[in-house]
Amino acid sequence: MILVTGATGYVGNHVVKTLINAGEKVRCLVRNANGKNDNLLGGEIARGDITDPVSLAVACTGVTTVVHLVAIIREQKNITFEDINIKGTRNIVQAAQESGVKHFIHISALGAGKDPKFKYAYSKGMAEAAVLASDLQYTILQPSVIFGPGFGFMDRLLQALRMTPTIVSVPGDGSAKFQPIAVKDVARCVLEIIRQPEKYINKSIAIGGPEHLTYEQMLDVLMQVTEIKKTKLHIPLPLVRIGAVLMQWFLSDPPVTPVELSQLALDNTTDINAVEKHFGFTPAHYAHGLEYLRYKLKNQKKH
Repeated sequence: MILVTGATGYVGNHVVKTLINAGEKVRCLVRNANGKNDNLLGGEIARGDITDPVSLAVACTGVTTVVHLVAIIREQKNITFEDINIKGTRNIVQAAQESGVKHFIHISALGAGKDPKFKYAYSKGMAEAAVLASDLQYTILQPSVIFGPGFGFMDRLLQALRMTPTIVSVPGDGSAKFQPIAVKDVARCVLEIIRQPEKYINKSIAIGGPEHLTYEQMLDVLMQVTEIKKTKLHIPLPLVRIGAVLMQWFLSDPPVTPVELSQLALDNTTDINAVEKHFGFTPAHYAHGLEYLRYKLKNQKKH
């Protein structure tokens, strides 16, 4: 039995479907008790919360593998990186240890580190540290930015693109580098780890798509695919930071936050052939993987 935390989330939904389609027995950790998304999962449902150790102990009973996906990329009033990304990971690690789980697969992030100045990356680094400090056999997967159906990084980019009628702002010189990887390819990597655990035990593996792209190049491709034509305006980072702070005051869901802006100081890339080298397949190119957005926007216009 495989327990997937964050099963109803952006990546979790794809991982669960991939595992079930491959014939794996999956238990989905579901926090919301109203059952709204249960029918979308197809696996066994375990009610619980990453902040509730008792519920995690129950969810881990009879489980051989845990795929830990729960994490937040934005803090809210009562939901912090410390509570979810760090303490939540410690909770599930402890439950997995006490339940005799044989393999703990932790989905981290490329750029996870030890510098508290980068709050999100630091929280992911501390989560990794919790896994490494345990007695569990582990595999840590560190993807670059993930794109594909569902609400992810590219939807934030699209949100920024559609925010003003004629221009789109580019933070700084737009040269921050990424290696976008399709969500279906991340799910496929997880499946490969489960199928051949001996190849991946006690390894940390950084992955990304087949291209290194700057923020501006990613924006250019997005405009091309969605056929949205706007003038790009480069704005100095100090001004962008001020704008991000102000947007937090006036918008409940801004396209970017100060924490996310700080991440632009870190390149988000690894070996261009990382997925092929570790998992034996070539991941999707960024432009090809964005076709879903073209259809999504057309359907929105119809309605």
